[in-house]
Amino acid sequence: MQRPLILGVAATAFWASNFEATRIALGSLPPLSVASLRFLIATIAILVLLIWREGLAMAPLRRNLLAYIILGSLGVAGFNAALCIGLQSTNPQTAALIMATTPITSAIFDAVLSRKRPSWPALSGMALSFAGVALVLAQGHIDDISRRLNSGDLVILAGSLAWAAYGVGCTRFIRGSSPLATTSWTMVFGTLALIGTSLHEGNLVAITLAASPPSLIASLWMGILGSMLAYIFWTAAIAARGVAKTAILFNLVPLFAVLIGWALGQTPALLQIIGTALTLLGVSLSQITSPRLTLRRQPTLNAP
Repeated sequence: MQRPLILGVAATAFWASNFEATRIALGSLPPLSVASLRFLIATIAILVLLIWREGLAMAPLRRNLLAYIILGSLGVAGFNAALCIGLQSTNPQTAALIMATTPITSAIFDAVLSRKRPSWPALSGMALSFAGVALVLAQGHIDDISRRLNSGDLVILAGSLAWAAYGVGCTRFIRGSSPLATTSWTMVFGTLALIGTSLHEGNLVAITLAASPPSLIASLWMGILGSMLAYIFWTAAIAARGVAKTAILFNLVPLFAVLIGWALGQTPALLQIIGTALTLLGVSLSQITSPRLTLRRQPTLNAP
């Protein structure tokens, strides 16, 4: 495996763990406070890492300030607020299925901006992996999922669109910034937006002090592994592989979610195993893509 591919897969595994962690955190924390606490932890950790690895250079911040603010609001605040709010009225399996459409929307955004059509293997891989994800999550009851769509599902869908825009935007509109710096500053502005929108839920400090230990541990897990490391790995993978080839890996999130459930004693059904195989086959097929048909990587955005 190539290093950028490994980083992308690892990021999806960390994100998959956030579904169960979010459910635990919501046990004693309101949704926007969960998202705020998660990214407050992640932002502090990643700023320490940025200062240690690269120093607190102001040139990239000045050059990309507007892009950092917009992308942070989309990919950090928008995506994760939607996840926490949506999971209050929908289940993780349906949410993961909706988020599996993110590679498709990312590829569409990418194709529109670059004015280039993805290759047929890439398109076939997207369709196949999406079908596999549907089987994994629905266990053959796709019609039942369609009837369960509710307001929470629509919120999750809005979040997936925000995440697709974040991935495309990081490659298209950030200049002279490393993946670590891009992740750090988008997290800073996204976290500020989350904290601002969570004020109506109460004082974040008081809410955190009153939370149960499981909620706090889950928030810490999401902050370090499910946020900081996941975002660093994902941004580095996009920088090296491009949006279209990296975004398809997002379909592995529900796959890993099923595997995590299996590790916790939830034995998968036969259709889930078949769906898992289809998802992996689709992801593999999507890698057969001509470089001319993917989003051109910005030479100033280098992997760490």
